[in-house]
Amino acid sequence: MHFPRPLRPSLKWILAVAMLAIATPQIAQAEALLVVEADTGKVLQADNATMPWYPASLSKLMTAYVTLKAVKDGRVSLDTLLTVSPNAASQSPSKMGFRPGTQVTVDNALKMMLVKSANDMAVVLAEGIGGSIDGFAGEMNQTASRLGMTQTSYVNPNGLPADGQITSARDMAILARAIIRDLPEYEYFVHIPSIRFGRRITQNFNKLIGRYPGADGFKTGFICASGYNLVASATRDGKRLIAVVLGASSGRMRAIRAAQLLDRGFANNGLAWLRPSLGTVDNLVPIDSTPPNLREEMCGAKHKRPASDEDGEDTVASAGASTNGDSGVSFFASGLQAAMPTKPADMLAQPAAASEPVVVYTGPTKTGAALIAAVDADTEKMQPVKRAKGKHTRVAGKKPDAADDAKGDAKNASKSDSKSDNKPAAKPVRHANAKPDAAAAKPAADKPAAAKPAGKPAAAAKPAAKPKAEKPKADAKPAG
Repeated sequence: MHFPRPLRPSLKWILAVAMLAIATPQIAQAEALLVVEADTGKVLQADNATMPWYPASLSKLMTAYVTLKAVKDGRVSLDTLLTVSPNAASQSPSKMGFRPGTQVTVDNALKMMLVKSANDMAVVLAEGIGGSIDGFAGEMNQTASRLGMTQTSYVNPNGLPADGQITSARDMAILARAIIRDLPEYEYFVHIPSIRFGRRITQNFNKLIGRYPGADGFKTGFICASGYNLVASATRDGKRLIAVVLGASSGRMRAIRAAQLLDRGFANNGLAWLRPSLGTVDNLVPIDSTPPNLREEMCGAKHKRPASDEDGEDTVASAGASTNGDSGVSFFASGLQAAMPTKPADMLAQPAAASEPVVVYTGPTKTGAALIAAVDADTEKMQPVKRAKGKHTRVAGKKPDAADDAKGDAKNASKSDSKSDNKPAAKPVRHANAKPDAAAAKPAADKPAAAKPAGKPAAAAKPAAKPKAEKPKADAKPAG
C-alpha cells in the first residue's frame, strides 16, 4: 500500500511566518504608536493610532503651525515684537520666566517654545497672533479642521491640562506632514538641538535629535494624564518617516519606542510583501472613546519621586530590558540581515552629538555688536551677586528665571514639559540651521557680571521675593 508523502511547506514560507510572529510588536495597552511615510502618508504600522489622547505639549506644534502660517501670509514677521502679558507670565512651568512687559520677537518666542517647551512663550504667541487665548484656540481648531484632523480640539496653545484638549496619533501625524509640506522654509524650528539664553543652555527634550541617525524633528509632550508623548521624524536615503508615540512610560521610553518604529519603517521594504496594506493616515478610522487617563501610572503615590518630562536615568534598565527582546524585530525588519549592533536604549544613553546652540534673547531683532550687548544684558540679569558675608542672592527685582521654574516643576508631578536646562554652559556657537543673526553672540557673553558698588549693600542684602503668580498651583494639575 502506498501512503502519500506529507506535504512540506516551502522553507521560505516557514521562515516568513516564524519571523512575522517574532516581529509582531508587544504593545502596552496604554500606548498609541504610529509610523507613516512623510511624502505619501502611507501607514507602515499603527497601534491604537486613532484612540483619543491628551496631547500635552504636542499642542505647541499647532501653535507653531498657525504662527508660521501667519508669518508666511504676511500678517506678522519673525521680527515682530510681542509683549509678555501677566497671563503669559503666570503660566505653569516649563517656561522662560520673563516678567510682564518683557518683549520678545516671534522668532525667539518660537525657538524658546519648541526647544524648552516654554508655556509662557506659547501664550505670548497666541495673544500676539490671535488677540487672546480663546481667539487663537479658534484659529487652531479651524486649522485642524482644514487639515483633516477630525479627532483634535484645542482649548489653549500650550497643552496644559484643560477639558476638551484632545488629539490622536493619527492627527499628530497629519499635522507633522502639514508642517513639512506647507512650511518647508520654516521647518528648521522643529529640529534645533539646543538654545542658549544668557549663560544657560537648554537641550531639546527630543532625545532622538543628535543621537538617532537622520533624526530631524519634531516635539515632545507630557502631563500626568497623557503619559510621555513624542512626534519624531527622520530621513535616510531620501526617505522620510514620521513616528508618533503617545502614553509611553518615561521620557527615555518614548524615544526608544520612536526609534524602534523608525527602524522598522526604514527597513520595511525587504519584506513588504508580508505586511497587509494599512492605507494612508487620513483614512484610518477614528475610535469613538474617551482618552485614557494615565495619572495614577505616571504620577501616583507608588512613584518615589515626581514624574516630569526629563525623568533622569532611572529608566535606563527598564528601557534596556524592553529592547532586549526586540533583536528578532531588528533582524526581521532589516530584510533578514544581521541586527544593528547598537540597540535604541544603548544609542539613546550616549551623549547627544556636539551641536551649536542657537542664541535667543529678549528685545528687538539684533545682529553683530547689538546682539552681543543683548546677550550680555540677559546674562547679567541671571547672575548672582555676593552679599557682604559671602552669601549669594539674585539681582534685586529679577523674577525667577528658567532654573527656578525647573526646580518648581520637579516638585510638581503634574506640570507639562519640564527641566532639561540645568546643564553647564557650553561655548556659544552657531547652529547650522539657525537664522544668520542667531549666531552673532561671542564667548564674551559669558563674562561675569560686574559686582555691585560697595556703597549700595542694601540692594543686595535681601533676595527678591518670589511673585505669587510664579508659584505652581494645585489647579494647574492635569485633569484627573
